[in-house]
Amino acid sequence: MREHIDNYINFLTVVKRSSQNTIASYKRDLLKLNTYFENKGYKTVTDINSMDLNTYVIDMKGQGMSLATISRNIASIKSFFLFLLKNGVVKEDCTEQLKPPKIEKKAPDTLSVEEVNLLLDQPSKSTPKEIRDKAMLELLYATGMRVSELISLKIDDVNLAMSYILCRDANKERVIPIEQAARFALETYINGVRQIMCEDSNYLFTNMKGQPMSRQGFWKLIKAYAVKAGIDKDITPHMIRHSFASHLVTNGADLKAVQEMLGHSDISTTQIYLKSRQSRIKEEYEKAHPRAKRKASN
Repeated sequence: MREHIDNYINFLTVVKRSSQNTIASYKRDLLKLNTYFENKGYKTVTDINSMDLNTYVIDMKGQGMSLATISRNIASIKSFFLFLLKNGVVKEDCTEQLKPPKIEKKAPDTLSVEEVNLLLDQPSKSTPKEIRDKAMLELLYATGMRVSELISLKIDDVNLAMSYILCRDANKERVIPIEQAARFALETYINGVRQIMCEDSNYLFTNMKGQPMSRQGFWKLIKAYAVKAGIDKDITPHMIRHSFASHLVTNGADLKAVQEMLGHSDISTTQIYLKSRQSRIKEEYEKAHPRAKRKASN
C-alpha cells in the first residue's frame, strides 16, 4: 500500500497543487492506515474491503479520537480510494458506505458588545500608528472582513461618500456598508496620517515602514490592545468577525444579508450564528416570563 500512498501524495503535490497542510495531514492519515493493515497481515490495498474500513473507524473511536479527527481520516481514506479507483488499482470503491460522524457545530467564541467597545476604545489616537490602529479595528468590526481581506484593501476600495467598502476574496468581490464610527475613524486616518505612513503605496493600510501589513503583524496588534483593555480572552481577528456576525443576527438581521456581507458561499455556514440568537431569546424569556422559573406542579 505504501507505494500507492506515495503516488497519491505525488498527485496531490504535482497535479492538484494542494496546500502543504493538506498534503501533510493526508499523508499522516494514510500512513496510519497503512500501519494498521500491515499489522493485521494485509499484503495489498486490494485486500481491504468496506467491512475492514468500518472496523478501522470503530478502532479509532475506541482509541478516544475526537469526532473531528475521525472525520478528517475518513475524508483522507475516501479521497485515496477514489484515486485508486480512477487509476484502475481497485475495481470498486469500498468507501461508499463509510460515513463521517456527525459533528454538532457549536456557536463560535465571540466578544460581548461591551468587550468590543472596550477593545475599540484602546487606541489613543494621539499618534499616527494609533490613528491607523483605530481605523483598522473599527473597520474590522464594522464589516466582519477576514484579516487577509482587511490587509489587502486598496485605497480605491473605500467609498466614504457612499459609506461602503469593496471587499475582494479569492473568488469574488462584495460591497459591505460601514457604520458611522468606522467611517469617521477612516476619514481621520485617510485625511490625516495615511499619506505620511503609506507614502506611494496603494494599500489602504501598511506597517510603519510603509510596507504591506502581515497577518501576524495585525494579530499582534489586536493582542496588545486586548491586554491593554484587560479582556481575559484569546482574542483573534477571526473572533472579531464572529462577533460582527453574531451581534447582527442576535439583533434581528436577515441571515441572507449577513451571509452576503461575510462572503459565505453556503448559508448553512452562516446559520451557526442563529445559536447565539436562540440563546439570547431563551435568556430573555426566562428572565421576563412570569412563570418561567416556577416549578411545574400536578
